[in-house]
Amino acid sequence: QVQLVESGGGLVQAGVSLRLSCTASGRTFSDYTMAWFRQAPGKTREFLAALTWDGGIIDYKDSVKGRFTISRDNAKNTVYLQMNNLTPEDTAVYYCAATRYISPSGRSNDYDYWGQGTQVTVSS
Repeated sequence: QVQLVESGGGLVQAGVSLRLSCTASGRTFSDYTMAWFRQAPGKTREFLAALTWDGGIIDYKDSVKGRFTISRDNAKNTVYLQMNNLTPEDTAVYYCAATRYISPSGRSNDYDYWGQGTQVTVSS
């Protein structure tokens, strides 16, 4: 079992940056490919970014490329999502997820473990 806890969300104004963190406990963190998803009210959960255990392979949703950055620190059992130039359209609950898949996946069904989510609200 892997337990994931997200943090760093909040209410911010448009244009600012925010960094989300997800800290894992349980199994060996470096065994897992990690990802970030989000779900806005009334919408399905969408993939944002994922990276392999060593950060060697990273994948992003096209619409966040250049604005969001995923990274990880295996010594701290933590994965991060740096989000820049936030807009109201980024308002959602943000989730981190873990999978034993070797390659990053954009499919939520490929992920075995999920955090409880952290709310990000961007005001205009």
